[in-house]
Amino acid sequence: MAEAVSTPSRAEVANPFANAFRQAIYAGLVSFGLFVLFIGLKTDQNIRNELVVVQRWGLLALVVAVTMVGRFIFVAFVQPALERRKAAKVVTTTQVAAPGFIRRNFNPIAITLLFIYPVAMVLLFGFQGSLKWVDNFGIQILIYVMLAWGLNIVVGLAGLLDLGYVAFYAVGAYAYALLGTHFGWSFWILLPAAGIMAAFWGVILGFPVLRLRGDYLAIVTLAFGEIIRLVLINWREVTNGSAGISGIPKVSFFGLMSFNVSDPTYISKVLGIAQSGAYYKIFLYYLILLLALLTAFVTIRLRRMPVGRAWEALREDEIACRSLGINTTTTKLTAFATGAMFGGFAGSFFAARQGFVSPESFVFLESAMVLAIVVLGGMGSLTGIAVAAVVMIGGTEALREMQFLKYIFGPDFTPELYRMLLFGCAMVLVMVWKPRGFVGSREPTAFLHERKAISASFTKEGHG
Repeated sequence: MAEAVSTPSRAEVANPFANAFRQAIYAGLVSFGLFVLFIGLKTDQNIRNELVVVQRWGLLALVVAVTMVGRFIFVAFVQPALERRKAAKVVTTTQVAAPGFIRRNFNPIAITLLFIYPVAMVLLFGFQGSLKWVDNFGIQILIYVMLAWGLNIVVGLAGLLDLGYVAFYAVGAYAYALLGTHFGWSFWILLPAAGIMAAFWGVILGFPVLRLRGDYLAIVTLAFGEIIRLVLINWREVTNGSAGISGIPKVSFFGLMSFNVSDPTYISKVLGIAQSGAYYKIFLYYLILLLALLTAFVTIRLRRMPVGRAWEALREDEIACRSLGINTTTTKLTAFATGAMFGGFAGSFFAARQGFVSPESFVFLESAMVLAIVVLGGMGSLTGIAVAAVVMIGGTEALREMQFLKYIFGPDFTPELYRMLLFGCAMVLVMVWKPRGFVGSREPTAFLHERKAISASFTKEGHG
């Protein structure tokens, strides 16, 4: 169907730069009013331990100037180009594809690059120098990719807004931490066990929310996440409360080799190579990469099956889905259980990687971060979600390394404090430019091979 295109006024067409300049002035005034108390003024303590107000008008002026320039460029150049592109659009036709067609959401070239990434880092920076790149920019990003792909089943495919996904992440982490420290079970046994426990709690969450939709569903799932966190804090006899659980055993190489230096089966002793802590990080990198690829593979396969198409039907219209004879109860429960299972897998890996877990690692901000990755990447798109995770998590980690900004804004400037401000600005920009996310798509999985005409006798009033 054709899209309605908004036509600019005569004044804007005659002098677009004047309009852009006026819009830039307005944006500068708004940004000045918003940030004058957050950036322009800062409370600090002097040498006599007195509270004083530090003026940072230079930094405030820079922020206002960047806002004005960005608004001017958008109104003068970007917005007219977008309007011309909309005006040139023709009526879209129905997409044609083969039966059972599935759009591949990952690129084999990207997977190949991911596999050779640790090797490239070792060759560039050596074993010790590559630890930061493999751990912070590899493992950390892949954990969030796996979490986002798991939440994508619930939010992107089934259309169920879940704000408490971090609860399943916590269940998986504490399942491995408690069973691994108290019973000494192997990671390879506890990995599926953690997924099963998280899936069980996903079903437990699913039953009370079967009749809820939209905002009400989001509130209940948010409450579930907070309940799990409070239980972890207050059940001190089991979870050790806010102190957390330490001494969590590391992952072994399928029981054949260990990554503990004191063990006789330590990898360097078995293979006769030099000792290095990078071996364990590289092994964890490939482990989380395989787990993430398993999540993507299962998601793609499930979308081709009847349960996946039932999720998409539920997402589009629950009433129509029920009228088609689809059991919405089992459809919702399978979505919650499957998404929670992958959250449990990621949680058990997180506990093994950190060696320590505490309730502070499973706050609501984690759920919001994962949900933001799903929304920004494009609900239902595995590729878009992976790109969003790289941009958001990788950008946050890169901001920690930008210590050169202290030479510009002063020695008191800490880039980490402004990461949430930049994160919010990035979300606003993406929602303006790409409302459906980086690779947003709501297209169904299966299409008809060709368009077929329907007889007029079937459309007459009173005849079916």
